[in-house]
Amino acid sequence: MQKFSLLFVLALVVLACGGGEDTPSEAPKVTKAEPAKKEIDVKKIWKVRCIACHGLYGDMGTNGAANLQESTKDLEYRINAIKNGSENGVMTAFGDILDDDEIKAMAEYTMTLKKE
Repeated sequence: MQKFSLLFVLALVVLACGGGEDTPSEAPKVTKAEPAKKEIDVKKIWKVRCIACHGLYGDMGTNGAANLQESTKDLEYRINAIKNGSENGVMTAFGDILDDDEIKAMAEYTMTLKKE
């Protein structure tokens, strides 16, 4: 009877420790979340990088800067000018300072400066 009780207790210990099944556990799958899109503060970038030459409203024209209120340049041209500098060399290139998303956001912002 003692041997039977000892065997029963050992069997309970083995089962309690997970020795009963060899199937994989049903752990929930972890999916990688998409990185949150960073919010770009175009007005802050404008004040730090652009206002000295273009002015608050894009029409100041200091040092030969383009009047962005009168400019007819399209978005792609503006992206290129911000990234690589202007064709005439007046505007500094910002491709090493701003990332592509910031450059595009800034180009889009300059499109809103047109006179109405």
